Amino acid sequence: RAYGAMGAGGMWVRTAHTALSGVLTLGLFLHRTAERGAVLQPTLFVALLGCSVLLYFKVSLMDPGFVRAEEEKSEEQRTMIPQVSSSVKMRRCGYCMVKQPMRAKHCQLCQHCVRRYDHHCPWIENCVGEKNHPLFIVYLSVQLIVLLWGGHVAWSGLYFKQSWEWLWHNIFLLVSFLLIVVFTIVVLLLLISHLYLISCNTTTWEFMSYHRISYLRHSELENPFDQGVIRNLWRFFCSCHLTAWEKIYFHRNNETV
Repeated sequence: RAYGAMGAGGMWVRTAHTALSGVLTLGLFLHRTAERGAVLQPTLFVALLGCSVLLYFKVSLMDPGFVRAEEEKSEEQRTMIPQVSSSVKMRRCGYCMVKQPMRAKHCQLCQHCVRRYDHHCPWIENCVGEKNHPLFIVYLSVQLIVLLWGGHVAWSGLYFKQSWEWLWHNIFLLVSFLLIVVFTIVVLLLLISHLYLISCNTTTWEFMSYHRISYLRHSELENPFDQGVIRNLWRFFCSCHLTAWEKIYFHRNNETV
């Protein structure tokens, strides 16, 4: 089942992403570049691009960690999420009226509460949360490799000459290169910032709204979820189940807030 936003906006964004990827790739290999004439390198590039597009659709359409009302007493929740002390009071969302686990937030665009909410990404038209955040990082990494490779291909075909005829015949390649440079900078900065936050076991929402989040404001620790870089990365990339953040929070603070 696809949990991403399936409205007209989401359809247009995903169509634009796929079309832009296809047009840029076709344009690069129709021009005289270093890759043209070879067989293996263009094939690998197209395969990597295809992997990037598939990851994009997977991340944008999958459940990011929606908190559903029927999970409150379901067996699925009890087996996936370790039980916490009965003294832990779960908040109830004022919008969808579900009990919010710690670090969850209601997204008004998706109209759901999302576990370990990071942000709502307009480019994938879906939230980035506990379930799809690791795959989102993989997607950004693959996308960065595609952009760097595409930038190299575009640059190899640019032999600058001071003439209108040269500009007319190379305008698409030049525009493609400039677009790739812009996208590369954006993806690189996004990937670096996310990896830094992951290494600290914090989210974009928590980082930006620290003083407005009650469980962070009242904590004795600057970041009650930080367990060291290695454990943070291991839990993020290698954990196969949802985390009871309440357990970590109360264990590290050693008191009930």
